[in-house]
Amino acid sequence: MVMLQASNTLQVLEQVRTFKPKLVEMRRHFHQYPELAFQEVNSAGYIAEYLSELGMEIRSGMAKTGVVGLLNGNSPGKTIALRADMDALPISEETGASYASQNEGVMHACGHDGHMACLLGAATILSKLNREFSGRVRFIFQPAEEGPGGARPMIEEGALEGVDAIIGCHLWFDLPVGTIGFKYGSAMACLDSIDVTIVGKGGHGANPHQTVDAIAVSSQVISALQTIASREVSPVEPVVVTIGTISGGHAYNIIADRVTMKGTVRAINPDLRSTLPERIERIIGGIAKAMRADYEFKYHFGYPPLINHYGMTAMVEDVARKIVGPDKVIRVEKPTMGGEDMAYYLEKVPGTFAWIGIENSTKGICHSHHNAKFDIDEDALVTATQLLVLSAIEYLGRKS
Repeated sequence: MVMLQASNTLQVLEQVRTFKPKLVEMRRHFHQYPELAFQEVNSAGYIAEYLSELGMEIRSGMAKTGVVGLLNGNSPGKTIALRADMDALPISEETGASYASQNEGVMHACGHDGHMACLLGAATILSKLNREFSGRVRFIFQPAEEGPGGARPMIEEGALEGVDAIIGCHLWFDLPVGTIGFKYGSAMACLDSIDVTIVGKGGHGANPHQTVDAIAVSSQVISALQTIASREVSPVEPVVVTIGTISGGHAYNIIADRVTMKGTVRAINPDLRSTLPERIERIIGGIAKAMRADYEFKYHFGYPPLINHYGMTAMVEDVARKIVGPDKVIRVEKPTMGGEDMAYYLEKVPGTFAWIGIENSTKGICHSHHNAKFDIDEDALVTATQLLVLSAIEYLGRKS
């Protein structure tokens, strides 16, 4: 049985390093041909064909475009899942790279191209070692992480059936290349949204007393919503209520009768999250009533907070030290208010979500996620693949 003894670890690390040209080739292929959420047909086809050539059991078409591969070990045992996301963003690329997007207006600006390549790399290495470990490895390639979320329908269609634990990782701009970051417990926020409509009474701009100005009401609502964070929630409890779009009015001399707003709501604490719809609506309704307006309000629960399992995080962090050394394993102190639908998997089974550093200003890799100039230091592909491979081996080799 493969265990993480020094000799075995060094052999696996070298296998992945040798595989780097293929990792880069696959990542650049995915980067050149990005696809939006639930449209990842070509990416899914590439992945399914690749896994089939490795001799795996394949299930395609999950959650429309998702792919799951299953690798059996030499005997029954536990099942570890490794997960990657496939979708790109509606962004026109401005990197000028030779492998830039060939699909106009669509770009892999969040590293999902690398995630797919690394998981295929892990599948390649583990398929060569499967006679040496017991249990099974499930490779989950899911659509639509950027929204509306492919993890939940993947779970509903059986992606986690029989899975005992799960590991994922994200190529992360906020960390330098060669480092791996971990956050124990609460790591990322929920990703909820709100739709608000203020209904007033329109009229001539010269006669405001004969109207109910929906724009004036909306401005009060936007300001008052910030008191949730500043006055209703403990100052050490992260929460964000942001209005991102507002639309209303017809002309400079007409008082608007209707304003629509959309916003995002983020929280780390699930209990706090459950109170936010009532708090937000109470503020909107109170201001609307005081100013003689009506309102419409909808709260949409999106991705839940991402909470890493302590035991799984400790195991993967220990593996990371063997890969990059203890000095380059970073304990992330504070959670990020960004959201990730990896959280759905972590609600169901123990697991962890690691951050792989990609920033390298000497190579011009200095643009954040979701930026038209976003790119990665491809040395990170090796680090991520090594982490996935060795973590799977370590988990399957443990007795409990």
